Amino acid sequence: MNDAAALLDVLRRRGETIAVAESLTGGLVLAALTEIPGSSDALRGGVVAYATDLKAGILGVDAALLQDGGPVQAEVAAQMAVGVAQVCGATWGAATTGVAGPGPADGRPAGTVYVAVARGDEVTAPVTYLIEGLAERATGGASRSVVRADSVEVVLRLALDTLGRPR
Repeated sequence: MNDAAALLDVLRRRGETIAVAESLTGGLVLAALTEIPGSSDALRGGVVAYATDLKAGILGVDAALLQDGGPVQAEVAAQMAVGVAQVCGATWGAATTGVAGPGPADGRPAGTVYVAVARGDEVTAPVTYLIEGLAERATGGASRSVVRADSVEVVLRLALDTLGRPR
């Protein structure tokens, strides 16, 4: 069972739901989840907030935080996760933000990824990730699609680890 299917299984068993806020992944997390038959039992929806102003306007990320440090920060991911759970009426929120590459952005190298998982207003999981070797792979010629696909795996794994893997 892949991580998307396992996550949805855990959510169904618990009678809970999830929503996803995405930036660099551009909808790939939602696509991975909706690929699973019956995903509508546990998936409420999501927001692709690629533009910085949408992170503040739709998801409620602090505009001053975005202005001061840009959209590629751990705290931005945390606030996106909280915001999407609220906007979509879900038990859990998960979020991705980062730099897909090929070059750096906001002073961070390609492959820098921040993810978060939140329950209500409480961020319940670590939120900062520089995926091992990802920055080197991205600058060494790996495509944006590799960075984005790896980011999907990281956020699904984090959500599943936070909720507890099925037994």
